[in-house]
Amino acid sequence: MKKEVKIGLTGIASLIILFFGINYLKGINMFKPESYYYVEFTNVNGLAQSSPVFANGFKIGIVRDIQYNYDKPGHVVVGMEIDQNMRIPAGSKAELVTEMLGTVKMNLLLDYTSSGFFAPGDTIAGAANEGILGAAEKDLLPQIQKMLPKLDSIMGSLNRLLSDPALTNTLHNAERITASLDATSKRLNRLMNEDIPSFTTNAVQITENLETISNSLKNIDYASTFIKIDSTLQNVQMLTAKLNRKDNTLGLLMNDSSLYKNLNATSANAASLLKDLKEHPKRYVHFSLFGKKDK
Repeated sequence: MKKEVKIGLTGIASLIILFFGINYLKGINMFKPESYYYVEFTNVNGLAQSSPVFANGFKIGIVRDIQYNYDKPGHVVVGMEIDQNMRIPAGSKAELVTEMLGTVKMNLLLDYTSSGFFAPGDTIAGAANEGILGAAEKDLLPQIQKMLPKLDSIMGSLNRLLSDPALTNTLHNAERITASLDATSKRLNRLMNEDIPSFTTNAVQITENLETISNSLKNIDYASTFIKIDSTLQNVQMLTAKLNRKDNTLGLLMNDSSLYKNLNATSANAASLLKDLKEHPKRYVHFSLFGKKDK
């Protein structure tokens, strides 16, 4: 008999521990005195039991019960347990906030200007704060819906553009241009690394040679050189004057036309003599093997 009692007590203790453990995991402290309040909403936005209740960002309680108010259709009453030491000023409100991950939490907006306080069991006015997701759903989604036909048209135009053979040719041309630019860049690098330094070296050498020539030109006696040139020009002028006069041999050769006429006549006589010699050679040459005949 004692054995069965021990088993029963053990089972009861296990159930009690399980009950308190589940409530502890839900955030319910069974040993902490709490006050019960009600909040009335028109839309709870997916609020769940055991959801935390915050005031000024600090957790002060949890949601214990959610019931539809059949006496006031369209309203939902949420029961929440608040720390007994927490006094809610009259005029405060509760709001539901939808977070980024879709979870819903309740915030109490305390009215510190009020001199009175809600009593446990009172009903607090509630409202839904759409938050970022709600604002996005309200403002952004209609704009997106308006843009969908335009996006569809843009996608159609983009598909036609991508299927156009001209785009493929353009890409091929761009590839060839890129290859040409790469080759040009390599040539430019070679020019900058090899040809330009060589050209610079040659320019330096030319500059040095010009400097040497300039130094040499500085050492030339231009006065005596111009005097010699002037003397040479005078001699050439005297020679030219003598060639133009007939009182010397060269002047006669250059200016006497009778010499040209005599030379021309001599040449004509020589040509006539040669012609006659070719035509009548016997007039000028007599030759016989047996000697001259007697007359």
